[in-house]
Amino acid sequence: MELILLGIYSAIVWFVFIKMKWLPWNIGTQVTVVIIPIVGIAALILALNVFAPSSADVRVLKYVVNVVPQVRGRVLEVPVEPNRLVRKGEVLFRIDPTPYELNVRALEAQLANAQASSRELDEQLTGAAGKVTETRGAILQAEAREREVASRLELARTRVGQNRELVATGAGDRFALERSETDVKELEAQLDTARSATAQTRAALSQAQAGERQIRERIAGKVGAEYAPVAQVRAQLENARWELSQTTVYAPADGYATNVQLRPGSFTTAFPITPAITFVENEYQVVALYQQNELYMVAEGNEAEFKLNAHPGRIIKATVESIVWAQGQGQVPMSTQLPVTGYGPMPPGRFPVKLKVAERDRELFLPAGALGQGAIYTESGAAIHILRKVFLRVAAKLDYLILKLH
Repeated sequence: MELILLGIYSAIVWFVFIKMKWLPWNIGTQVTVVIIPIVGIAALILALNVFAPSSADVRVLKYVVNVVPQVRGRVLEVPVEPNRLVRKGEVLFRIDPTPYELNVRALEAQLANAQASSRELDEQLTGAAGKVTETRGAILQAEAREREVASRLELARTRVGQNRELVATGAGDRFALERSETDVKELEAQLDTARSATAQTRAALSQAQAGERQIRERIAGKVGAEYAPVAQVRAQLENARWELSQTTVYAPADGYATNVQLRPGSFTTAFPITPAITFVENEYQVVALYQQNELYMVAEGNEAEFKLNAHPGRIIKATVESIVWAQGQGQVPMSTQLPVTGYGPMPPGRFPVKLKVAERDRELFLPAGALGQGAIYTESGAAIHILRKVFLRVAAKLDYLILKLH
C-alpha cells in the first residue's frame, strides 16, 4: 500500500512540476517533495498502529484429545477412518466385551443370591420376634400357674392347722389330717415344679431375645433401603456394567481422528501416556498475538479481520472476544531455588487476543495450526481504517503467489 501511495504521489508531482510546470522544479521544491511523503507515510503508519493495530502472527488453535480407553482388552473393530470428519457419538473403536459380559453375569447371580439371603434374614427376624412373643406368653402362663398352686398350698396349710386342732380336741378325724398333710406336700412339689417352669421360660425368653438381637445386628447395616451385602454387590454390578459400556469408545466431539495406528487384533489398555487415538476437535479458536503497547486502545467487541495462508485471497470477518492479559513472564515457577533473572533484560512477551469469527465465516474450514495476518479496528480513527483494510486485502491476494524455485 505504501508503494501505491508513493506511486500516486509521484504521478501528482510529475504532473504538477514536470508536465504542467505549474511550480518551479528547483532545490527547494525538490527537498519539499521528498520530505512530504516521508513525514506523511511515517505519520500514517504510526496512526494505523494505534487506531488499527495489525498482527503478523494470527493462529488457528484446536483442542487435541488423546483418546484413552477406560478398560483394557483386544481390539475387535476400528471403523473410524483417518482424517475423515467424525460426528460426536460415532464409534471410534470397539474392545472385546466377552470378559466384561461374563463379569456382569456373575455379579447378577451374586446379587440375586444376596437378595435371597436378605429376604431369608427378614423371615428369620419375623420368626425370632414371634418366638420372643410366644416365650413371653409362656412366662405369663407359668407365673399364673405358680400363683394358682401357691394359693392352693396356702389353703391346704390352713386346713392342716384346722384338722390338727380338731384332732387335738378329739372332735376331728385323724385320717382327714393325714390326707390334708399329704395334699400340702403334693402342692409344695407342684409349686416347686411351677417355679422351675417359670425359670425355664424366663431363660427361654433371654435366649429368644438374644437370637432376635443377633439377627437385627446382621441386618442393621443398610445403605439406603438395601442391606449392606446387597448394596455392595449392586455397586460392583453397576461398575461392571459401566466397564462393559466402555468397551465401545465414541468420538467426544465433532472432529478428526489423526494418526490412526490402532488396528483390529491389537491390545490396548487404560494408560494415559500411550493414547489409542489422537482426536482433533472441529471447534477452533483464533488468536492474534500483539505487542504490549499495541493493545491500550483495543476493547472487547471491536471489529477485526484476518487472512490465512491456507485460504488465499479470503478475508475472514471477526470481532474481539477477549484479551488474555497473562503470559509466562508473569509467573515465577514454584521452586526451592531463587528465581534466575538472567544477565540482561528479558524481551517483552506478546499478549494473545481471542477473535470470534463472524457468522458468515463460521462454516469455513480452518485447519489447526494455520497462520496468517490480521488487524483490529478500534473505535477511534475510523477514517484511516480503510488503509489497513486495503493493506490486509493486498496481502491476502499475494498469498496466491507460491515463491519456490522447485
